[in-house]
Amino acid sequence: MIRDLSLTLQAILDDPALAAPFPELAAAQIVFDRPVVSFTPAQTTIDLFLYDIRENMELRSNEPKYERLDGQTRIHRAPMRVACSYLVTAWPAGGADLELQEHRLLGQVLQALSRYPKIPASFLKGKLVGQEPPLPMMTAQTDGLREPAEFWTAIGNKLRPAITVTATIGMEVFPPEDPPPFTVTTAVTRLGKRAGPDEEENLLPTQLTSFWIGGRVTDVGNAPVADALVTLVGTGLAARTGADGNYTIGSFLAGAYTLRVQSGMTTTDVNITIPAQAGSNYNVQL
Repeated sequence: MIRDLSLTLQAILDDPALAAPFPELAAAQIVFDRPVVSFTPAQTTIDLFLYDIRENMELRSNEPKYERLDGQTRIHRAPMRVACSYLVTAWPAGGADLELQEHRLLGQVLQALSRYPKIPASFLKGKLVGQEPPLPMMTAQTDGLREPAEFWTAIGNKLRPAITVTATIGMEVFPPEDPPPFTVTTAVTRLGKRAGPDEEENLLPTQLTSFWIGGRVTDVGNAPVADALVTLVGTGLAARTGADGNYTIGSFLAGAYTLRVQSGMTTTDVNITIPAQAGSNYNVQL
């Protein structure tokens, strides 16, 4: 995913629309090499060296996302927001006044990247495509490379002008939570803010409790009914039974609902309460 961000920044600087206002930048190659003393490109180059990767704590979120799958819901925990910082340097090759060429290139890079406080969707590559919210990008901010002289000394090269660019991406860390097994009658999901870093319980004012239910659809002979459509009326949630007649549907809040089961020309409505009372279930006989 970090590679996709690098390719995205390359796409921004390789944008054909930059050829007219920034001809020198348009003619330069874009690389991601470490700018050590042996780095001497044979052609004019813009180097984006990735030097720092860390979580953006200000953008951390605990809010899950919900994905609808065949009438059921898959829960995605909030992604880690990762800030990737690049040191951008210019390396002109050939001609007179190389220092002034370097300054011109850096100025053009600064103008090109500063247009986008958030990366436009048209430039996104790979797994970054479709990420929401839009990816923020900070160019030449004051909290960039704080000790540039120490950096250049550490990599064994001489101090040279550079621009810091930081973009924040969303990185999926936890696998999605799939619907519970068919054997479950009622499953509970509780989301909220923890009472403390080492506490398992959520603060009650922040807690959201949702439910999954599962049951079995049978005919008058108690044989399982496959491919029956099970709908929780008024919620937009639906599922189909498997070969064994079992289904799982969720997630939704507690309350009274109507469970509608359709198989062929037969339709049966059952009034249910979620969570179920002790000893009851969500099985339906047509």
